[in-house]
Amino acid sequence: MSLSSSLTIAQLNPDGSVPLPAAPDAAANAAAAAVQREAQFAALQSRVDDLQEILAKPLSEILADREKFKDAAAAWDAFGAMWMLSQRAMKRVALDLAALQGVGDDEVVARALAYADDVLNGDGVDLGGTIAPAQMAHIARHRPFLRKQFRQE
Repeated sequence: MSLSSSLTIAQLNPDGSVPLPAAPDAAANAAAAAVQREAQFAALQSRVDDLQEILAKPLSEILADREKFKDAAAAWDAFGAMWMLSQRAMKRVALDLAALQGVGDDEVVARALAYADDVLNGDGVDLGGTIAPAQMAHIARHRPFLRKQFRQE
């Protein structure tokens, strides 16, 4: 590097003063900021491209996707209703059978909560094989939420 290539001729400010040279790390900071802006631009461009892809679809296709979503939501809603009904029916059966044996409703509920607690906090407790491995995995995925629902007072 020659001496003439490392020299910079300073341009005077409009008021006639000489500007201070930029600190060497200012250039590095500016470069880092430029790289960050490039990354932000790329991310925004990706989002715009995704939106353009959606908007490029014919309206009938967009509405068909919405209908699929509504159908799936309705199926889950029906499944939830079926599950709730079966749970209430099984609870009624359990309470009726318990009453025949002289066991009160509170005791039945306490036992059910204890079983739920065993499953949620035990190591692989599957209630004597009544919970399938896939169901155990599903329970494990939702364990924190379920622990809040089944905590005993």
